[in-house]
Amino acid sequence: MSNQEMKNIVWHEVAITKEQRQKRNGHRSAILWFTGLSGAGKSTLANALEQELFKRGLSSYILDGDNVRHGLNKGLGFSDEDRKENIRRIGEVAKLFVDAGSIVCTAFISPFKEDRDKVRHLVADGEFIEIYVQAPLETCEERDPKGLYKKARTGEIPEFTGISSPYEEPDQAELTIDTGRLSVEESVEEIITYLSNRNIL
Repeated sequence: MSNQEMKNIVWHEVAITKEQRQKRNGHRSAILWFTGLSGAGKSTLANALEQELFKRGLSSYILDGDNVRHGLNKGLGFSDEDRKENIRRIGEVAKLFVDAGSIVCTAFISPFKEDRDKVRHLVADGEFIEIYVQAPLETCEERDPKGLYKKARTGEIPEFTGISSPYEEPDQAELTIDTGRLSVEESVEEIITYLSNRNIL
């Protein structure tokens, strides 16, 4: 989009605020950003957490990496630039959920720290909660639920995170969940405790 075209776009203020939506929902809104290697347990944990949030009557939604690539990000590949654009788009969508007063769980490898930090700065302080779903590469390869590591090792999948493409571990994640040590239930309880202590729930 050219600069001239951008000049013709004006932000339209809405009548109902984020704070009003949060008050109606009975909780604050936030992005719970699950990051980690493929097979670390991001989607499993995000789904289990949302079940608990739903059971409590809270407004929540999951944005999952594979699911989003079936629609919104259908045309993107897995080059570094496409990965960056993938996360940029998801960040903007996640911000909309925060504005809507919901808790949005995003389960994406999101390998680059810079891209995760850009999403963090889209929302107010305390509304972006980075959850590092940690598991050793060996454990992820053993799990290999989609058979992707096997394909990456044989060269069928180029630019695969952890094998032929880098993963930059978070250095200041709000939460680190060791899925090699904790059960899914224990992991969910740890996240719920964090959210309660931060007055999000």
